Amino acid sequence: MIVAASWSGGKDSCLACYKAMQQGHKVSYLANFVSKQYKRVSFHGTTAGLIAEQSRSIGIPLLQRETIGTDYEEQFKAAIGSLLEKGLEGMVFGDIYLQEHRDWVERVCNEIGVKALEPLWKMNTTDVYLEFVNLGFKAVVVSAKSDLIGREWLGHIIDKSFLEYLKRSGIDPCGENGEYHTFVTDGPIFNKQITVLKKDIVLRDGHWLMDIQDYIVENK
Repeated sequence: MIVAASWSGGKDSCLACYKAMQQGHKVSYLANFVSKQYKRVSFHGTTAGLIAEQSRSIGIPLLQRETIGTDYEEQFKAAIGSLLEKGLEGMVFGDIYLQEHRDWVERVCNEIGVKALEPLWKMNTTDVYLEFVNLGFKAVVVSAKSDLIGREWLGHIIDKSFLEYLKRSGIDPCGENGEYHTFVTDGPIFNKQITVLKKDIVLRDGHWLMDIQDYIVENK
């Protein structure tokens, strides 16, 4: 099946994309939506330019659109609908257990005429986390709720020590409820790796946000 992967730049969308590829689907595009006002992925805070860098590092074309929150659904439909003439048959999402998210993507995809694929659905979130790490993917924490996660974890690579911290703190290992978000820098689907050189961490609206100010991209 020819599919596009819903792409936030974080670990769950990345793992879902990988698993869809392993299942034999052809991922023809990474579909990404950024705020028109801030030119960043909502909640993650990742810039449009960094998402484009991921796309180039992986080697899958990027379909990126700017959105205004109130019109998100229609803009989503228009963007994904534009791929139908290119043979698009399905969309891959990284939802794990939030039923309202699944209900939305299935309804919207059905209205467009494509199939919604959820490779991570109902997996144990610890298993999802560990599979991501054990496969050799690398990601850094780029945003977190400040009342749940300490500032010192911003920029930290997703590893077993962070998983232990999350469990001790009673936080969902995958941050499925928005407790934290990540930016993937390397892994099995990457042809090049991204290394963060300079970052700035700020507190805004109850969230720690890491602004990646400088990075390099290297061949593996």
